[in-house]
Amino acid sequence: MNAPLPLATPTLQALHVARWKGGYASSRDQVAEETPIGIEYNGVPHVVMLATPSDLEDFAIGFSLTEGIIRNANEIRNIAVEEYSAGIRVQLTIDEAHFSRLDLTRQNLAGRTGCGLCGTERLAQVFRPMPDVTSRQTLSVAALHAAMADLPQHQSLQQSTGATHAAFWLDADGHIVAAREDVGRHNALDKLIGGLAQKQTDFTRGALLITSRASYEMVQKSIQMGIGILVAISAPTALAVRMAEQFNLTLVGFARNGHHVAYAHPERLTDF
Repeated sequence: MNAPLPLATPTLQALHVARWKGGYASSRDQVAEETPIGIEYNGVPHVVMLATPSDLEDFAIGFSLTEGIIRNANEIRNIAVEEYSAGIRVQLTIDEAHFSRLDLTRQNLAGRTGCGLCGTERLAQVFRPMPDVTSRQTLSVAALHAAMADLPQHQSLQQSTGATHAAFWLDADGHIVAAREDVGRHNALDKLIGGLAQKQTDFTRGALLITSRASYEMVQKSIQMGIGILVAISAPTALAVRMAEQFNLTLVGFARNGHHVAYAHPERLTDF
């Protein structure tokens, strides 16, 4: 794959605003950018997502993996990123065998920041076949909450704008070793997975933390990669809990301030 090139599109924008504190005063603020990102395979448009314009190679690789388009990052022959006035296009070249399977999962969706289902053409695509999670990774409660307390240090864009989600990877010892941010929660997760995949990370040895609710899509992407533990700072949905239970994923919600709720397969969490 080609070496990534720096993007001209910024990840945040500085603005003059009228701030109210008992009266209006002019001040400066920073807001996160949200840019249309088109992903193409072998020259054919596949999906357009609204995302933060950073780590786009990671984003495209992670999306390709979690959507089941490829099985590992080495199956991508080339990635090219092109900027236009209307957005950014990420072009991936994959082998013809994988490209032919795209006809079975074609989405051609106009993505939205908060919804990974918008535009899906066939309902059967929502619940694609997945293997049960076989990870034997465990995580101590102490390590879980130590990592949660450490999250803000890895969220520079959130600290500047207050508008982004993040996804974090804990290694087998419970330490944060990677983080990605984006205005979309599922985009942040895809970026993280893509970055880890390029380093040939063993997804069965570690845990995933997210600063959002645990929707079905976040659970599905985790299962697709064989991740054993998913920890969310907010609530899961009922569908996400059923999916986690069915496919043997440890699902934790409301992990904050030293508390958490285990919704599925708590056996991977230890008290030592």
